[in-house]
Amino acid sequence: MGARERDNSVQGAESIAIREAVSDDLAGVLAIYNEVIAFSTAVFSEQAVTLEDRERWLAVRHEQGYPVLVACDSSGVVGFGSFGDFRAWPGYRYTVEHSVHVRADRRGEGIGTELVRALIERAAALGKHVMIAGVEAENAASIRLHERLGFTVAARLSEVAWKFDRWLDLVFLERRLP
Repeated sequence: MGARERDNSVQGAESIAIREAVSDDLAGVLAIYNEVIAFSTAVFSEQAVTLEDRERWLAVRHEQGYPVLVACDSSGVVGFGSFGDFRAWPGYRYTVEHSVHVRADRRGEGIGTELVRALIERAAALGKHVMIAGVEAENAASIRLHERLGFTVAARLSEVAWKFDRWLDLVFLERRLP
């Protein structure tokens, strides 16, 4: 395996490869992302995205020098993650915010953990100082995952989003990078 691909054993499941995403992965990424939009509060949007949207997103991330990683097994893409600028102003240039999503049938197997670990490594290699996670406040599993990886709760913003006919709170977690 190349320097940018690694094999991860995830809780006795089939071996998972985490690698840079390519255009052929975007259909799998799209399916995961649209399922998250439709059925969860992990993304504060109610409108599905298109393959063209994901193609632009991948191109912009690569233009910015930021990774888009996929976790794959024999069934295809089972998760993906990326990070980007936390804020646009120059003073925030050492801080990134990440996003990780796992296919519904594979959640709870450690795939998200491996993706976040890989993103932490990539951000540190780029000289970033802090990584931020924005998590819907009732998503206890995601908050626990981040805390196990050294993130701490930095803020809770009350009723800042609206989805599924209710107000949602946003928790920001932060981690200083090695």
